[in-house]
Amino acid sequence: METTQKALFVDASTGFYRVRRYKVGDYFGPVDLGLHISGRTQSLNFGVGLFAGSILPGSNRLVFTGFSPCWRSFYVSSMGGAGLVFDNLGINLVSLVGKAALPSVLYLNRLHGEEIEVEIQPVDLRAVWAWPGAAALARGAGLLGGDRGPGAGASRAGAYALMDYALERFGARFEGEHRAFAVGPAAASTDFGGILSAPVKDGRATDVDTWAGRGGLGSKMLQEHGIAAVVYGGTVVDEDFRDRKVADEWFEAKYKQKLAVKDFEATTKYRFDPKFETGGTLGVNYAQVGGRLLAFNYRTVSWSEAERLALHERLILGHYLKQFNEETIAEKSQATCGEPCSAVCKKLRGEFKKDYEPYQALGPLCGVFDQRAAEALNRASDAAGFDAISLGGVLAWLMDCLDSGELKPEELGVAQLPRWEAEGFEPVSDSAHNAALGLALVDSILARETGLDLSEGPRKWGRALRRKGGARVLDRLVYAANGRRGWMVPNQYWTPGVLAPMAIMGKYYMHYGPEFLPPRELGRACAERLKKELGMDDAGLCRFHRAWGEEMMGEAIGSVYGLKEAYLAALSVASSRINSRNSAVYWESSRNVEFLRSYLARRREVEGDASPELARWIADFESDPAEAALSFWFEMRKGIDESLRDFL
Repeated sequence: METTQKALFVDASTGFYRVRRYKVGDYFGPVDLGLHISGRTQSLNFGVGLFAGSILPGSNRLVFTGFSPCWRSFYVSSMGGAGLVFDNLGINLVSLVGKAALPSVLYLNRLHGEEIEVEIQPVDLRAVWAWPGAAALARGAGLLGGDRGPGAGASRAGAYALMDYALERFGARFEGEHRAFAVGPAAASTDFGGILSAPVKDGRATDVDTWAGRGGLGSKMLQEHGIAAVVYGGTVVDEDFRDRKVADEWFEAKYKQKLAVKDFEATTKYRFDPKFETGGTLGVNYAQVGGRLLAFNYRTVSWSEAERLALHERLILGHYLKQFNEETIAEKSQATCGEPCSAVCKKLRGEFKKDYEPYQALGPLCGVFDQRAAEALNRASDAAGFDAISLGGVLAWLMDCLDSGELKPEELGVAQLPRWEAEGFEPVSDSAHNAALGLALVDSILARETGLDLSEGPRKWGRALRRKGGARVLDRLVYAANGRRGWMVPNQYWTPGVLAPMAIMGKYYMHYGPEFLPPRELGRACAERLKKELGMDDAGLCRFHRAWGEEMMGEAIGSVYGLKEAYLAALSVASSRINSRNSAVYWESSRNVEFLRSYLARRREVEGDASPELARWIADFESDPAEAALSFWFEMRKGIDESLRDFL
């Protein structure tokens, strides 16, 4: 096997490029190598793991690294399947430095020689994006009363249109498979623009969206490097690991099962789980969330268990999940991200791909409990190129401020208030109303004409509003804070780990299980989770295969490269170096404190946890919530830092 990794450095300002080799053993993948390069050049990097193109399922993620414009520190984001075609370039990583004079498409192709063709081609973003506005886009998709007539093409505006343009403009140059990724208007207007891609069939992008969404690296790619899209492909056939007999020996020694059998078992949730008679993250999570349901900008955390269960029964099981099961699961409308994989985790209804976190953040969190309304919001978010989870948190926050009267519609460039009364909530009409308000807010965010300027994030905007004598609106935004302006809407689970003071938040680099752990122990669990997830990302391996991937990647690297111990040590070192930049800030939002306090109370009252440590923290919160929350936060931080101290 190749014992070096090849990184292609591209200067977007000049078009100059060069290849540099890094020894396997010094660096093992796109995360630790990306961390090394980013610290020196402030680059945006994207690449694959050592087993890209191999027989290991899920090994073809395209991993992006760099200093995030919204988190304000080093970040890792990845998209499924996009590494399979990238591997045909015969390199491991691309590192973008400099900034193109005009917004451009980066073309990368390798035919039959050693040279990679590199071209930077300017693009008229306004013309290609052809952004019609979020509401018009929803109508074009036949949603919220729209008609898929002459305007139906509007649903492929924005990031979709740019991806289509890149494939059409450069597709004829490729001899083999090729693929593209692109950004939308959100990358120009905000700090939380994501990066969109999709598998290509017959020269055209399919409906199976894949995203490097979290961290705003789409905003970085456009604003800092001037690159709006990348189209790539090649014909290189390298020494990918394809010895199934050897892989089966690894798995039989560890699990007494062959690779294919173990992987099929490990990905049950993402395919179809007979225990819940549904599948995918959306189906399984909603089937079992029950009284842990988060809705109406986290207001449900302060409700009684009976009220939350009633909401889940009527609006989730009785409508939102029921629609999904009938339209997607029963129809077996599913696909992979572009690589052979037994998980078939992409659950679809036509052009709409359904995942839990986007359809939660742009669903119940915003007061939307109907699939048509959620499709309208999610499609607008995706076409605009937002990180959908962050957008959902922001829209829910703004709707909450409107409903409470802390902000007036005219201050946000909208004309309506949300319908957030749970009693008597009508799932179709009220969801459509709230989705329409969300679409109007999306247009205000992109236009920045009403004063709703999130180009540097909601924390800066919220502080400026307060300084002018406005309400303390940040108290209603649930977010993790980093440094002076860094922010992240948390993963959509009601558990303290999603608000832990970790160096990277918004991904699963933390413990998100529902059980109560004392905060210092929780910090240590978060640190351990970071190391395991980092190993998966550095290997370019999809976390849906983590049931075996976390244990087997060290074995695989040991068997193929003879570097198991060096690999494990490198993960510990990379984790400590990432944590050395940890600028987590104590919670600025009172809603964060309520999120934690109510979680603790529910663990005792509903889940029956009788641990003395839990009782002590509940008593502390009853006595002095502010002091208890501060102590809890710092105890988590102690556990994190003592686990991720410098290992060298």
